[in-house]
Amino acid sequence: QVQLVESGGGLVQAGGSLRLSCAASGRTFSAYTMGWFRQAPGQEREFVAAINWNGISTLATDSFKNRFTISRDNAKNTVYLQMNDLKPEDTAVYYCAGGSSRYYVGTASIQYWGQGTQVTVSS
Repeated sequence: QVQLVESGGGLVQAGGSLRLSCAASGRTFSAYTMGWFRQAPGQEREFVAAINWNGISTLATDSFKNRFTISRDNAKNTVYLQMNDLKPEDTAVYYCAGGSSRYYVGTASIQYWGQGTQVTVSS
């Protein structure tokens, strides 16, 4: 069983930055695909970014590409989401996710979820 624990959420003004961290248990973290999802109030959970076992990353949409960066440190069993130029519409609960698939091919790649961390962006 893999446990994922997020941290780094909080309240930030528009244009600000946050870095989310997700610490994972388990000895095979380096072989896992990892990702971040988010869920805003009244909306469905949506994919934000994923990173394969080899460090190749995928971002959900072009609106994230110049603002969000996903990375991983296998020595620390940790995955990060650096978020810059935050906008009020980025307000959501952000969830760390992981799976034993080496490559992200959609939500079917995900077996494990963190409890979520709240990100609130004020205008």
